[in-house]
Amino acid sequence: MKKEIERLKKTRIFLLGLLKDLSPAQLNEIPAGYNNNIIWNLGHLIASQQGLCYLRSGLTPVVDEKIIQLYKSQTKPEAPVSEEEITRIRQVALTALDQLEEDYQKNKFSSYESFTTRYDVTIKSIDDAIEFLLFHEGLHLGYIMALKRSLTNQSNK
Repeated sequence: MKKEIERLKKTRIFLLGLLKDLSPAQLNEIPAGYNNNIIWNLGHLIASQQGLCYLRSGLTPVVDEKIIQLYKSQTKPEAPVSEEEITRIRQVALTALDQLEEDYQKNKFSSYESFTTRYDVTIKSIDDAIEFLLFHEGLHLGYIMALKRSLTNQSNK
């Protein structure tokens, strides 16, 4: 799983690079035709990783519960995210994966509550969860790229 966690980190580093020049207003903007924004998607990646890995394993998440509640599945942006919170989300995007890697190496994920995702993928173990996260991160990376392109197109009009 070390390679898979490294791939997750590389995806997040790439994603953070895509977002580095966007203002808080751009990160919070919900373009026409969308129901969320870029910062929600980044927060959602963190919340999903915590839920899939820690909560399903009966462990306490390693990020603030507020992030999980605001960005878990079936939520949407309710208010603009402050610049301070954006900075925190960017930091946690990588530190949460560092902690996952450390906890995985310590065999903290010994039990797992299996379930089937909305994509009809059954996850029975932490290894399955990490493999699914690769798909999930790619999916939301695509959403974020489309949102960013939409913002760019709107500003060029």
